Amino acid sequence: MTTLLPVPLAPEISLYLAGKRVGLFDLTGGEFRSDVPPPFWAFVWAGGQALARYVLDHPETVAGKRVHDLACGSGVAAIAAARAGAAHVAATDLNPDAVAAAQRNAAANQVTVSDTPDRPEVILAGDVFYSPAVAPAITKILREARRNSVDVLVGDPGRGYFPERLFTALTEYVVPVPAALEEAETLATTVWRMR
Repeated sequence: MTTLLPVPLAPEISLYLAGKRVGLFDLTGGEFRSDVPPPFWAFVWAGGQALARYVLDHPETVAGKRVHDLACGSGVAAIAAARAGAAHVAATDLNPDAVAAAQRNAAANQVTVSDTPDRPEVILAGDVFYSPAVAPAITKILREARRNSVDVLVGDPGRGYFPERLFTALTEYVVPVPAALEEAETLATTVWRMR
């Protein structure tokens, strides 16, 4: 159900993705089931693309460091970190299918991505503030990491639950996205650093 395709904002990375005309619930037969998470990993979300572009353009952010792609989805940010010279890269997600997708995508890009974080120095989190239920839990994890001197970078296209007061904007990208997924052709997406 996926095809190896270049990432629109970071074409030097290719991922196994659903087609441009496929929506999130098209892959589930049009049904939402609370016992099976939707295949978020089959898409490259705007926040992950923005983080990948930022890391590729600013390799010093991750070079020689231990990096954790939190809520990795397709693993695009993890792959970018590995390509930018990170010493160790882990990609984790609550959905084991996402971790498997990140591993498959890493192999397709000839980089190594672990599923076990090793005392990260940098956390990358793309599109993680998408619901009122998830945002507080993610915020708590990221604040704890920041208190432990971890550099926290977030890619967010204005999902609505992003705690902007805790972050400083680094840059903004206009990210190409599938209209079937986002109801738009592009999303303005900011890369943020936690204060």
